[in-house]
Amino acid sequence: MANKKRVLILGATGSIGLQTIDVCDQLSDEFEICGMSTHSNSAKLEALANERNVENTVCGEADLVSFIDYCEPDIVVNSLVGAAGVNCSYHTLQTSARLALANKESLVVAGDLLMPMAKEDGKLTPIDSEHGAIYQCLLGENHDYVSKLWITCSGGPFRGKTKEEIAGVKAADALKHPTWNMGAKITIDSATLMNKGLEVIEAHHLFNCDFENIKVVVHPQSVIHSMVEFIDGSVKAHLGTTDMRIPIEYALTHPKRGKAPVEPLDFTKLGSISFDAPDLDTFGCLRLAFEAGQKGGVLPCAMNAANEVANEKFRNDEIGFLDIERSVEHVMNEIKNAPAESLEQLREVDEQARKLAAAFLAR
Repeated sequence: MANKKRVLILGATGSIGLQTIDVCDQLSDEFEICGMSTHSNSAKLEALANERNVENTVCGEADLVSFIDYCEPDIVVNSLVGAAGVNCSYHTLQTSARLALANKESLVVAGDLLMPMAKEDGKLTPIDSEHGAIYQCLLGENHDYVSKLWITCSGGPFRGKTKEEIAGVKAADALKHPTWNMGAKITIDSATLMNKGLEVIEAHHLFNCDFENIKVVVHPQSVIHSMVEFIDGSVKAHLGTTDMRIPIEYALTHPKRGKAPVEPLDFTKLGSISFDAPDLDTFGCLRLAFEAGQKGGVLPCAMNAANEVANEKFRNDEIGFLDIERSVEHVMNEIKNAPAESLEQLREVDEQARKLAAAFLAR
């Protein structure tokens, strides 16, 4: 028991959290869950904890930073949804624990602050399938030889549609993702391609790559999880079954590998795979995310906050699908950009952006 790594799962009842629990169950000789949190599903949390004799649990708007210290983890899995996860990522990087990061917003909002704290190899391991893929493709490589990062994108449920065709879609339509099983917020982000935009900004911070060298390619089969192109023209691609337990497991076991947590990919049954360029006119959120990332400073924070507000309102059928993009663009135009200097400053920008988005969508 003493040799097992202690894993704290923030957001344990969500999609990533539940799959992390499954991975820990399968690798129970190596990992023990020392704590779990949930935003609101207290009954589910209690059941999960009781099944595994996990004593440390919190629900709701608890002080998660203090909870991290109390649990004394070796690894913190941050699968919280939205900007709420930023403080936990920041604090984890201040401790001796390793951060296994599934909270996209941490790097989108505060990458300038977080990455200098994660210089040690393995201190921050990405759980996203795309970033986990790039991370593994870069193992043993000299980063000076990297030419481009290719981030694959399923295209979401509205791939191939025109702007006119998606104008009237409802949340129920957008929640039908063709290849991945994810939570509601990220599934809507995938439908608008904002999710891919967030991943582009994450990749910029994680791999110190200029935005002009980060390319998004639509790959509906979701078999290739991302690729790294080198200056000699060669390309490394990471392939695998469409199941998040694979990148979750590697984020926990790095630099080692565990047994396949799911049925491996069978190439004889794969059939054809295809690639296409993303439609930045129809899916303007991806274009806006590139713009926010390139300008940097506090603008990605404002963009993310505006998107969170609009995403929730769309899920509640309060606004139209294209209002998400309009709201984000409005807030980005209204916010005064400045270098990102502190979490307090970013919290103020986040709050201001949310108010701007809410007011715009109430018109």
